[in-house]
Amino acid sequence: MSSFDSSNGFRASTRLATHLQRVLVNLIALHLNAKQAHWNVVGHNFRDLHLQLDEIVADAREFSDTVAERMRALGAVPDGRAPTVAATTSLPKFPFGELDSATVVDLVTERLRCAVATLRAVHDEVDAEDPSTTDLLHTMIDQLEKQAWMLSAENRGR
Repeated sequence: MSSFDSSNGFRASTRLATHLQRVLVNLIALHLNAKQAHWNVVGHNFRDLHLQLDEIVADAREFSDTVAERMRALGAVPDGRAPTVAATTSLPKFPFGELDSATVVDLVTERLRCAVATLRAVHDEVDAEDPSTTDLLHTMIDQLEKQAWMLSAENRGR
């Protein structure tokens, strides 16, 4: 359980730190996957999709920074090193090479939904320990679900 003392303030428990670390690595992986897609998307609606992917990258980068800084504020140590992200993310491996825009839409939507699934999976336990951190998770869930909806709409009706 978390603890509070007047000299150190609120401190994250191991469980809270572990939950935030799970979120962090998925957000970093989402950022990297969306950037890979941004560089390699080809085909129909290229320009709009290229720009939309940069919006997703920006959200994922901002959110990963928010989570890492929240961890530090609570006395936990974030680990965003490449080997850690690669070994612990729950996002599927992203394919190499040029990818058709319709394929990119499906791949990135899947990764957005996977990142949100992790946020939702840790939500209740984070909330029980630290409602302030849960407020941050709510913002991330809302924005990433919106991005998934907007992105997936590209392939509706195809």
